[in-house]
Amino acid sequence: MYRIFIIEDDFSLALAMKKQIEAWGHEVRCVRDFQNVLPAFVEYDPHLVLVDIMLPFFNGYHWCSEIRRISEVPVIFLSSAADNMNIVMAMNMGGDDFIAKPVDLNVMTAKMQALLRRTYDMGNKIPVLEHRGAVLNLNDTSLVFRDQRVELTKNEFRILQTLMEHRGKVVSRETLMTKLWQMDAYVEENTLTVNVNRLRRKLEAAGLKDFITTKVGSGYLIE
Repeated sequence: MYRIFIIEDDFSLALAMKKQIEAWGHEVRCVRDFQNVLPAFVEYDPHLVLVDIMLPFFNGYHWCSEIRRISEVPVIFLSSAADNMNIVMAMNMGGDDFIAKPVDLNVMTAKMQALLRRTYDMGNKIPVLEHRGAVLNLNDTSLVFRDQRVELTKNEFRILQTLMEHRGKVVSRETLMTKLWQMDAYVEENTLTVNVNRLRRKLEAAGLKDFITTKVGSGYLIE
């Protein structure tokens, strides 16, 4: 079973697509908040996206571009404007296929099945962690927040990954030091402090103020 993410503001069409896809044994989620599509995408972690070009607030090209910053998930565009210019634009923006409206649900299903088969037989899924709109890409060690890409050092990435994996829980300094420097016989505690402070400055510069909380005598926390 695959998870399918539908970004379509024609709710009758979205419902028909959902019913068709679920009949093939897949799970489906339809977007309802068209101003906050990316957080919903990250939270759902779909295997494939179906996106209309004309949407409220931001068009499908925008959301495909945002998704492509953090994921290589297959994207199929839908549009009644099926002229060559829009098809080329959709492909250039990171789309994998294009379906003209009115949508033939059987054609849509066939294209989806083929794209899912090609993609996941090759294992191309990219893992990410998300919290408060910040998306940590586990493959290239970068963080994306509000259209900004934050480059992290190896140690900064490991600290942030560990804290995000345990968000809501205090992670001890000893746990972080073990995570970072397993091969070292001894590491000064001040080295961890320096790395956390540097990471905090990068996060605050990107707009993520107070993302990491210090619990005196215990460790660090993301909540």
